[in-house]
Amino acid sequence: MSNYIKSENTFKELIASETPVIIKFEADWCPDCKRMDYFMPDVESQFSELPIYTIDKDEFPEIASDNVVMGIPSLLVFQNNEKLGHLHSANAKTPEEVTDFLKKNFN
Repeated sequence: MSNYIKSENTFKELIASETPVIIKFEADWCPDCKRMDYFMPDVESQFSELPIYTIDKDEFPEIASDNVVMGIPSLLVFQNNEKLGHLHSANAKTPEEVTDFLKKNFN
């Protein structure tokens, strides 16, 4: 399962990486986030080379706002301080949608 981001500095270090990273934005109260948690281990196993991290949108509202995260869960792809991809919550409801997004951004 993904690692949790607990500071703004950690977030900044991760997105500055030369290796692409995936950041999942979520919140404790979000039912769609919980649903995604059920299928993410299977999806992650298909992309084991990709680092996936989780951040709580409510704990870091400025980071969410700066990255135009309006709905959760959202998956964002970063590399070298640039947002390369954004899977909005409306399109992140099934394992297939998440897998297709990751394939598109990493193959």
